[in-house]
Amino acid sequence: MIYGKQALTIADQVALLQARGLHVADPARAAKQLETISYYRLAGYWWPMQDDKVNHTFKPGSDFDTVISLYNFDRELRLLVFDTIERIEIALRTRLIYLFSLGHSPWWFEDPALFRNLGAHNRNLLKIDDELDRSKDSFIQDHYQRYTTDARRPPAWKTLEVLSLGLLSRLYGNLLPAVPETDLVARRFLVFNKTYLAPWLQCITEVRNVCAHHSRLWNRNLTTVPRLLPKPPAFFVVAAPRQPNKLYTALIGMKYLLHSIDPAAGLPQRLRDLLAKYPAADPAAMGFPQNWHQEPLWQN
Repeated sequence: MIYGKQALTIADQVALLQARGLHVADPARAAKQLETISYYRLAGYWWPMQDDKVNHTFKPGSDFDTVISLYNFDRELRLLVFDTIERIEIALRTRLIYLFSLGHSPWWFEDPALFRNLGAHNRNLLKIDDELDRSKDSFIQDHYQRYTTDARRPPAWKTLEVLSLGLLSRLYGNLLPAVPETDLVARRFLVFNKTYLAPWLQCITEVRNVCAHHSRLWNRNLTTVPRLLPKPPAFFVVAAPRQPNKLYTALIGMKYLLHSIDPAAGLPQRLRDLLAKYPAADPAAMGFPQNWHQEPLWQN
């Protein structure tokens, strides 16, 4: 099958939406929106409003203003989530640097004896080299200019500062469980061990990448589904999510990890405020149960 659709003018895009049954109260305003937010990007927000996914006709009552409201909700949701992930990422980086550098050496991340999969370890080192080569940070450039006879990479407190959350997560995930600092990092986050923390970090990395690329987060299905903690030491949820591949599961992990970083970060209230501001955003589409706010995790 050959793709046969042609490009449409903004006016034709508005007309097509109307012809398919989407109510557009102000076509001029809709055209202005489509000049700055592409038709295809917005399609992810009106997709649930279509009752015929082949002919793309809309359900009765579907409205362009609701589409824009969902888009704006998702944008603010990404900002809120990204702010939360930043705290977790910096805490992870700090705890890895501190515990492993004291327990082993400032170049622990190069030591194959600490890692379980040497192939993955070598790939991570190559990726670390890429990050160091690309880095424009003055502390990295100054290190190479100052220590010209030292063939090693910069020490952990410099090198890990330029690594992405994804690479930090992979580095941590490949550490040997028998190395005491591996589970010690997990326990600093109030998580039992690496078996639980590593999948949480993978899931949060996936969400982080969605946010960083300004992609639709609101009703996305996540590919990484971490296990919930049984009887954790801090406040948690009683009811397991019925849709574990939705954002709510990732938010549970983020909120829990915040216990050890900044318990007063205010994520529950900020979520409640955001949902109240955009009533068109259905919490169920993100996997939120009806009484999510009554869970101990979200009340503390």
